[in-house]
Amino acid sequence: MALINYITQIQIDFGAVALLAQECERISITRPLVVTDAGVKAAGIAKRVLEQLPPGMEAVIYDGTPSNPTERAMREAVALYRDYRCDGIIAVGGGSPIDLAKGVAVCATHDGPLRQFAAIEGGVARITAATAPVIAIPTTAGTGSEVGRGAVLILDDGRKVGVLSPHIVPRVAICDPELTFGLPRSLTAATGMDAIAHCMETFMAPAFNPPADGIALDGLRRAWRHIERAVNEPQDREARLSMMSASMQGALAFQKGLGCVHSLSHALGGLMPTLHHGTLNAVLLPAVIRFNADAPSIRNDERLQRMAQAMDLPRGEDPGAAIADMSARLALPTGLAAMGVDPEIFPRVIEYALQDHCHKTNPRVASPEDYLAILTESM
Repeated sequence: MALINYITQIQIDFGAVALLAQECERISITRPLVVTDAGVKAAGIAKRVLEQLPPGMEAVIYDGTPSNPTERAMREAVALYRDYRCDGIIAVGGGSPIDLAKGVAVCATHDGPLRQFAAIEGGVARITAATAPVIAIPTTAGTGSEVGRGAVLILDDGRKVGVLSPHIVPRVAICDPELTFGLPRSLTAATGMDAIAHCMETFMAPAFNPPADGIALDGLRRAWRHIERAVNEPQDREARLSMMSASMQGALAFQKGLGCVHSLSHALGGLMPTLHHGTLNAVLLPAVIRFNADAPSIRNDERLQRMAQAMDLPRGEDPGAAIADMSARLALPTGLAAMGVDPEIFPRVIEYALQDHCHKTNPRVASPEDYLAILTESM
C-alpha cells in the first residue's frame, strides 16, 4: 500500500529567519538547544539566528557537530539538552547539524543507545511522539534534511545508519536563501549536486507516489538550470532560491525511498568520514543510473527520458553522462579515486551497503557483484 504524506510547515523566502521567534512560540519552545557546527558559528550565521530569538529567551549552544555526525557528538549534545532542561532544538547548518539535532531529539527523550533507533535494527517502531520538537534552519542547499523523516549518523561501531520516523521530521523548516550567500564555491557545488542526486534517485525509486514524482522532477529542473549560476554568481538571488527549493523538494520526495547511490555513499561515508556525502552521490550517480536503466519500472514509465527532459538534454543523451560532465564543470571530483578511495575497502563497503535501509528501495535489487561493478565503474 502506498503512503503519501506531506509533511511539515515550511517557511521559504529571503529574510525568513526573522520568523524564528513566532515559530518557537507556535510550537512551545522556550528553552532551546541550538545545534550547529564550528564553521557556521565562525561565519556569524549562528549569531544572526540567535538574534532572532525573543528577548530574554535562554539558549544553550552545541557547536561540535563533525562533518559526518557521530554517536559521540550526539551524546555530548544530549548531555547539554538534559543539563539545561531544554524543551526543543533549533538546528542551524547543513545536513550534519540537522541530522545530529534529530538524533538528539530522539535520544534526549527516549532510553537506550542510538543503535536501537536505527532502521536496520528495527528502531522505527521505538521512536515515539515524545521526541523533542526541532526547528531546522538550513545554511546549505543540498541535503533537504530540514523536511526529511530521516537522519544519518555514524554509530560508535563505525556503521553509518539511518534513523527514520515521522516523529523526527522538524516541526518547521525555515529556509532562508540569504543564509547561503557566503557558502564557498566548492560547497555550493557539492551540496547542489547532492540535491540533484536526491531528486533523481527518489524519482527512480519504484514506489507509487505521483506527487513525490512531480516534486522531484520539478526540483531536478530547478537545480539543473541554476546550479552553475549559484556556483559562479553566489549573490544571484534567483539561483540561490531555486537551489534551496530543489534541496527541500528532493527531501519532500524521499518518502518514496532512495537506492544504491545512497546505500553506497552511506557505507563509504561511514568508513571514510571525511568524504563529502553530496560529492559521493554525484560520483556514484552515473553508474547507478546505467545500472537502473534495465529495471522494468524505469523502462515502462520512461523515467530516464523524463529526467533527461527535465534537464533540457538533447533527445537520446544519457543523464548519467550529463551528471559526470556537470561535476567536471563545477570542478568536483569525477571518480572515487580522486576522493582517495582505495578499492581494498570495497568488500566492507558492499557489506554495509547490503544492510543499508536504501538498499531495498532501488528499482533493481543489487547483488554484491552488482555493487562491485558500480564501485569499479565509479573509480
